[in-house]
Amino acid sequence: MSGRWNWRVAARCRTIDADGLFVTGARQREARQFCRTCPVRTECLAHALDQRIEFGVWGGVTERERRALLRARPEVGSWAELLADARTAHYSSAAEETAEALATATERGAQLEESA
Repeated sequence: MSGRWNWRVAARCRTIDADGLFVTGARQREARQFCRTCPVRTECLAHALDQRIEFGVWGGVTERERRALLRARPEVGSWAELLADARTAHYSSAAEETAEALATATERGAQLEESA
C-alpha cells in the first residue's frame, strides 16, 4: 500500500448513481450544484484536468469550462500540484490574517485594561 490518500473514497458522488453528472445542456447546472458541497471537489477537478477527461461534470466544472481552463493555462504540467499549492497558500494566508486579528484584539484588550 502506497500510503497515498484516495480522494475518491470521500467523494459525494460515490454514494449515488453518478449518471446525473454525465448530462448535457441545462442539466449540467444541476450537476454542478450537486458538486458544490463535495469535500474533494478540488481533487476531482484536478484529476479531470490532468487526465484530460472530456465528458461529465467533475469538481463542479463542466466539460466546456475544463476545456477553457486547459486552453488558458497550457503550461500547467500538474493541475493536482497547482491546485494543492493554491489551497495551501489560501489557508496559510487565512491563518496569518487570523493570527494578526487575534494579536490586535489582544493588544486592544490589554490597552482597555490599563485605561480602566
